[in-house]
Amino acid sequence: MSDFIKQLPALLGVLIGAFGSYVVVMRGDRARFRREHAARWQERQLSAYTDYALTLKKTVTLHRRVAAHLGHDAYPHPLPLAEVTPLLVDAADTRSAAGEGLLMLGSPEVVEAAHGWALTVMEVEHLLHTPGCTADTWSEQMGKQRAAREKYYTAIRRDMELPPGHSGRWQLPPAQPA
Repeated sequence: MSDFIKQLPALLGVLIGAFGSYVVVMRGDRARFRREHAARWQERQLSAYTDYALTLKKTVTLHRRVAAHLGHDAYPHPLPLAEVTPLLVDAADTRSAAGEGLLMLGSPEVVEAAHGWALTVMEVEHLLHTPGCTADTWSEQMGKQRAAREKYYTAIRRDMELPPGHSGRWQLPPAQPA
């Protein structure tokens, strides 16, 4: 029995070392799981944010094509409203589906900014159907739409802890005479 007592400290050391290793491995695995979970969550959020932005951008582009047909916008590919209407219906359906993902995964600030941008896009569409729409009123409303889009992207960057980004306001070269 005295041999057992002599080796008891070594045995206890082995048990404590094994338990300590177990605890360290478990904590490391738990931390890795949390990091991977957060990364997956962020990927899904970014995807939802991007999907919604693309649907709104498609709608704005279609409105710009109609405005170009009416002579209010310099968009290079004008189309009459009759040709654009089915595309707008499809864009609205896509935006509705993307909006559900945004509501599920988006932060309240981003969802609110998305709502503001969507309302501004609706105002753009309403303006196209207004008889008093001119190039000046169109340009003013498009400026409001760009500002709402910028607020949306700013809210996303803040939510995802990203650095500030570009405003998306590109200077176009002057039109070349034909």
